[in-house]
Amino acid sequence: MMANLLRKPFGTHGKVHEITPQAAGWRYVGFSLHRLRAGEAVGEATGGNEVILLMVEGKARFTAAGTVWGELGDRMDVFEKTPPHCLYVPNGESWEAVAVTDCTVAVCAAPGKGGHGARRIGPEGISLMERGKGANTRYINNIAMENEDFCDSLLVTEVFTPAGNWSSYPSHRHDEDDFPRITYLEETYYHRLNPAQGFGIQRVYTDDGLLDETMAVADGDVVLVPRGHHPCGAPYGFEMYYLNVMAGPLRKWRFVPDPAVKWIIERDA
Repeated sequence: MMANLLRKPFGTHGKVHEITPQAAGWRYVGFSLHRLRAGEAVGEATGGNEVILLMVEGKARFTAAGTVWGELGDRMDVFEKTPPHCLYVPNGESWEAVAVTDCTVAVCAAPGKGGHGARRIGPEGISLMERGKGANTRYINNIAMENEDFCDSLLVTEVFTPAGNWSSYPSHRHDEDDFPRITYLEETYYHRLNPAQGFGIQRVYTDDGLLDETMAVADGDVVLVPRGHHPCGAPYGFEMYYLNVMAGPLRKWRFVPDPAVKWIIERDA
């Protein structure tokens, strides 16, 4: 039985993704994506969620939580790899974005607890970091991970994987609530490819084999990771970007490797 982990965009304009916990069959992570033309506006109330609004591409003017934040964004193509401009908005507030240029706005959502105020995140303080070795090398923009005390629940990061390389690898899982050994974190992957007509590969699988799906992801697709290991690969000739959104009962990222690949982690340590 297919688990329906691969979500295609609804179209090319307006709200092209909307993943809610109800639609995903889980409890914490929400993700939506808006592709706007210059002059168009979008806005929402956050309700019980906190959100990080991330300018994937283009520029927009933001008002949120009773404050005018001005224009955010300077990355016109995500593969420029420059740090993103983001805005954190707590639960119980609202936000609006007005596109200055054609733009792509990601809305990363998870339960809010009123523990943090609205704030800008990046581009200051975000720098591209190299991780991994050899064909497992990739480059990370940490936006709101565990070391950044910006959120109640959300963990958000961007990853650029060079053509021919692997990412989210060696395979690991974070699907049990057993801190400090492992934490339960649901996760979405918003994928982009350069050139856009290409494809990437992502596998989501559990140790017992009850979940085992391998998907060809196109530019703009979203993959859901409800549990299990979740490596992805960029074929020769195609660079891969993904935006990760994670959340669970504890805002900590602790994972357990697939026993079959643990030796690679130990060798490369």
